[in-house]
Amino acid sequence: MNIQALAIFCGSKYGNNPAFRADAEALGKILAARGVTLIYGGGRNGLMGASADSVMGGGGTVRGVIPQVLTQWEHQHTDISELVVVEDMHVRKRTLYEMCDAAIILPGGFGTLDELFEILTWNQLSIHNKRVFLLNTAGFYDHLMTHIKLMQDEGFLYTKVEEQITVVDSPGDLEKYL
Repeated sequence: MNIQALAIFCGSKYGNNPAFRADAEALGKILAARGVTLIYGGGRNGLMGASADSVMGGGGTVRGVIPQVLTQWEHQHTDISELVVVEDMHVRKRTLYEMCDAAIILPGGFGTLDELFEILTWNQLSIHNKRVFLLNTAGFYDHLMTHIKLMQDEGFLYTKVEEQITVVDSPGDLEKYL
């Protein structure tokens, strides 16, 4: 798989564990060094902004997509390669999926989980076939992965979890897939 553009879904806050921000920044450095374009939600704050700043700081390319309603709330990032303002959240997600070759999920809140499950659902429905990585910083997604495996064991999933999600424990673990 040749990943030219990687979508990142993560929090617009930093979270309580400093490792979350450190991994977002480390991931940005890796993407910039490998020439992989970062595709993300266009915000300046939190892990979103940290990853974008890190890519830009490394001389990489960052393309953001933000809905009009969030331009004030998430404080759109004006120091990136390209910022596209779209009509709403649905258009944002669709645009992000269309712009990327694969996606990686970092720690975040409800919006991050919404994006994770939508991209997994679209894969399941063959709307697209994007590889999905989960950056499990400090075990953040351990319980979620346990629940997803339960969904599989109880017969609610059409494919094995391992075919849908590749879990990596550190940004460096992603490099072999780029």
